[in-house]
Amino acid sequence: TVAERPAKEFPYTPGLDVNAMDRTADPCEDFYQYTCGGWMKNNPIPPDQAKWSVYGKLYQDNQRFLWGILDGLAKNTAGRNPTQAQIGDFFAACMNEDAVEKLGATPSNQYLASIDALTDKKQLPALMARLHTSLGARGFLMAFSSQQDFADANSVIAGAGAGGLSLPDRDYYLKDDDKSKEIRAKYVAHVQKMFELRGYSPELAAKEAARVMAVETALATASLTRVERRDPHKLFHKMSRAELQALTPNFDWTAYLDGMGVGDVQVINVTEPAFYKAVDARIGDTDLDALKSYLRWHVLHALAPYMSRDFVTADFDFFSKTLRGVPMQKPRWKTCVALVDNELGEALGQEFVSRAFSPELKERTLHMTKQIEKAMEDDIRALAWMDDETKAKALEKLHAIVNKIGYPDRWRDYSSIRVDRGDFVGNVERADRFEIKRQLDKIGQPLDRAEWGMTPPTVNAYFDP
Repeated sequence: TVAERPAKEFPYTPGLDVNAMDRTADPCEDFYQYTCGGWMKNNPIPPDQAKWSVYGKLYQDNQRFLWGILDGLAKNTAGRNPTQAQIGDFFAACMNEDAVEKLGATPSNQYLASIDALTDKKQLPALMARLHTSLGARGFLMAFSSQQDFADANSVIAGAGAGGLSLPDRDYYLKDDDKSKEIRAKYVAHVQKMFELRGYSPELAAKEAARVMAVETALATASLTRVERRDPHKLFHKMSRAELQALTPNFDWTAYLDGMGVGDVQVINVTEPAFYKAVDARIGDTDLDALKSYLRWHVLHALAPYMSRDFVTADFDFFSKTLRGVPMQKPRWKTCVALVDNELGEALGQEFVSRAFSPELKERTLHMTKQIEKAMEDDIRALAWMDDETKAKALEKLHAIVNKIGYPDRWRDYSSIRVDRGDFVGNVERADRFEIKRQLDKIGQPLDRAEWGMTPPTVNAYFDP
């Protein structure tokens, strides 16, 4: 053991925190409790969290730091630069709960009116394009965006994927155990409650909820399982526009792609062709009123976190408390900090790193990373069991890694997003449109390997092959 050896052999502090252990546990019976029981006892899961860890604690510390930044920029408007004004006003609009309460469900009016105006299924593609570009590209029957070409990792192509479900996974709709049945019953009750909050009678709300469940169950039945989705060969089916149109004769792809602003796209990876056949059959066979019920629900579901407290609470009660076991809602400031980080992450990141991570620290960290890579290279070259050809491949792989430390070298430009202190939901919609367009603009372009997959304040690390 460390304690039995001379101190001079260990001129550093061991990384093991013995206070995190639970010495009363038998490691042969429960090794996790033995190693981590002390930490869990001293760090109970906060009531607004589904899980807790050292990473969660660090992220909460960062959230408080970001709260200080945003609160200051929201209240002290003099002398702000354009980026500071954007994130400060976005946060201020989010924190203005009185204004949000006065609006109630009003933000959903324009979308529900456009759904009510549908008189023919042929109008569906153009409407879906509007909903996708305004409220997100996964909630309305399918998902559409850009993706890497599986056959050419340097290229970005259009991708049409499965979507349209509100529960986390297809199995939630299809498993026959008692727990799954209970969750489905509670989900239908939640959908009904949301329609009632919108002003529907209990009878009509129940009818709407039943229609939603029927459509989503049909979509789930046609979706791949989680295990199947781990096989990239099952998710790669490049098609021409004509081939995709032949696969889904009831859906006008020209109208949809024109509405999405990518009317010139000619090649699309259809991740799950069987799903798209099912979507097309659902469009063909389902009564228009049922499809409209489904679309109305997804509008309410998408906007619920941004509307009045009754919608926020109902959304939390099912999707956080019931599904994830979170007993208490987050305070408003946490919600608003996370939203700014999600919608304007690299703008907020600039303020974060200017206070917490200097260019000098970034350079020192990168230098340390290069030293680690040099040590790995030396190890590979010295391996007795690896031949020269294999070593060359290993070194090629090592040196192909792109290191991203702290924050990107080129910040994302959000200047085209209009942020209004008096228009909270509008700010979210405009930021979402910006991001959806940013993703669609990648189609036909070479892959940008410098793009970051997370924001600078995020407590995490990742490797993206």
